[in-house]
Amino acid sequence: MNERHSQSNVSLTKSTPGVAHITLQLAPANAYHESFLREIGMVIRTLEQDDSVRVVVINSALPKFFCAGADIKVFESNSVQQNLALVAAARTNANAIENSSKIYIAEVAGHCLGGGLEIAMACDFIFAAEGNYRFGLPEIKLGLIPGNGGTQRLVRRIGRRAAMEVLLTGDTFGLAQAQELGLLDGVYSAESLAAGTSEFAEEIARGPGRAIAATKRALREGSSLPLNQALALEAELADSLYETPDAEEGLKAFVEKRPPVFNQ
Repeated sequence: MNERHSQSNVSLTKSTPGVAHITLQLAPANAYHESFLREIGMVIRTLEQDDSVRVVVINSALPKFFCAGADIKVFESNSVQQNLALVAAARTNANAIENSSKIYIAEVAGHCLGGGLEIAMACDFIFAAEGNYRFGLPEIKLGLIPGNGGTQRLVRRIGRRAAMEVLLTGDTFGLAQAQELGLLDGVYSAESLAAGTSEFAEEIARGPGRAIAATKRALREGSSLPLNQALALEAELADSLYETPDAEEGLKAFVEKRPPVFNQ
């Protein structure tokens, strides 16, 4: 399996069963404008319809940047209505990642700022490379606040007090502080980031697709519900899996003392 589909600024690669890579490649900083966001959105929608993919890794082909967020020069020259459309497109992409049935991993090895950090935080995991680069949500320095989920996803990752400081100062911070804040889910040497991410992604992708999607939905939706409603959601999702071929395979493999081979 080795498929590659490329648009001008975004490439989609499927080289490992169950795992796809979305690679951002808009030099010099993956600073986005509306057409770039449309390309990203098109790839996300394509993958959502692909039942063979269970895990998606978002990374960058640029050596110094994961994503710098919105292109400020474009933003400054736009009308208010154009900027609202730009933000709406970015918001749609972030929501599509978070609400996807796939597991998304942000693989970060360069500056991850503004809307770029919002993309990463919409993912289920953020894995980062050791290096001298910055994270941050500097929108307040422009008289704005993050509009693509940055305030809400940040507070859920690092807590209210720390999120308030990051958002109100707009200051950027390095890898050590990102780790200390709890923003990251894994840190690797620059040389081993891709391999470490792939190893984790492939492990998840070997699992049962419907149960993976159900797990993500249970955590995503249930965490904001009262406990009785969250338990009802869990019960609904769990009960829907008992008659699936993957459940049959998992139980049979356990009894036969062999690794399961899941298909759904």
